[in-house]
Amino acid sequence: MDFAFDARTEELRRKLLAFMDEYVYPAEAVAEEQRAQLASPWDTPAVVGELKAEARRQGLWNLFLPDSEYGAGLTNLQYAPLAEITGRSPHLAPTALNCAAPDTGNMEVLAQFGDEQQKKQWLEPLLAGEIRSAFAMTEPEVASSDATNITTLIERDGDEYVITGRKWYISGAMNPDCKIFIVMGKTDPQGADIRRQQSMVLVPRDTPGLEVRRAMQVYGYEDHSHGGHAEVVFDHVRVPVSNLVGEEGGGFAIAQARLGPGRIHHCMRLIGMAERAIELMCRRAVSRTAFGKPLAQQGVVQNWIADARVAVEQLRLLVLKTAWMMDTVGNKGAHTEIQAIKIATPRTVVDILDKAVQLHGAGGVSQDFPLAELWASARTLKLADGPDEVHQRSLARREIKKYV
Repeated sequence: MDFAFDARTEELRRKLLAFMDEYVYPAEAVAEEQRAQLASPWDTPAVVGELKAEARRQGLWNLFLPDSEYGAGLTNLQYAPLAEITGRSPHLAPTALNCAAPDTGNMEVLAQFGDEQQKKQWLEPLLAGEIRSAFAMTEPEVASSDATNITTLIERDGDEYVITGRKWYISGAMNPDCKIFIVMGKTDPQGADIRRQQSMVLVPRDTPGLEVRRAMQVYGYEDHSHGGHAEVVFDHVRVPVSNLVGEEGGGFAIAQARLGPGRIHHCMRLIGMAERAIELMCRRAVSRTAFGKPLAQQGVVQNWIADARVAVEQLRLLVLKTAWMMDTVGNKGAHTEIQAIKIATPRTVVDILDKAVQLHGAGGVSQDFPLAELWASARTLKLADGPDEVHQRSLARREIKKYV
């Protein structure tokens, strides 16, 4: 395993680091100021459009897609360090590069499983950054960490599917630019194979019966960064049978294919969050004095910073190994490693961010520093794409099976 950056990755890293310094970090405060002036808190600040235009001009666009027909053609190992850099400003940088969830996963689904008409109608405008999208799987009435539990029905009626159900925490759905939903429900609820009961269908936002009911809060605040998280009701929503993604009964397999790369993206961005937290901790430690000496000379602060550096270096190597394995042996071959990074990364980064908040005192929980928002994002990722406990269960069973 050689994790040295190749020439293309190094060039993109250089350009992206400069883009962050020159455009993204200065835009963070501007975006907040503009959002406060918008008619709706879910509208997109103008500065985001400016960032997207500049990123596209510089060739920093759709970096996440490994298929060169649609994206940059980078391997997971090449993209991982770039995703880490965007994680330093997770609510602006991924969107600026058209590399933000849930659009990334949805574009991957359409590129891999969509037919030509679906690609033309929905994938192309997503690739161009003209629209946004949402992925509707999680439901409030069942434990959605087990996708076989979902109760939304997708029933065939002639040449149409009729969709009935209620979803929540549907990321991006509050954004008025969100024009298409990929909805996961059951087309065969009585099927013998519980992993062949689910299917995915495309539902345009303006379809009668689709109601974006309310924004769901995250730790008591509304997450405006990429279009919020919504409760969405499907009340006998009708779409053509041609809106089926892939085949009937293929929803569970598509979901698994979608989540593998997404976990790499999330974990690398989390490492970027941790790096920014360490930077802020060090700047704070050398600029503040307490009990007669700088915080940087306090033993407990030194321990926090040292432990954070060790943890980040360990995590990065694990994530890069996972990316390398996905490239060389595929997602199934890297299954254990994918689960390992999903368990280890949010847990560790939450702890680093918690120490950074503590070091900043009242400022750490305020809007004057990015730490509180970063902490909430990292803590939420202990649930997103499957709770940690689900991955622990699966990983442990795989390890134990070796000895049975």
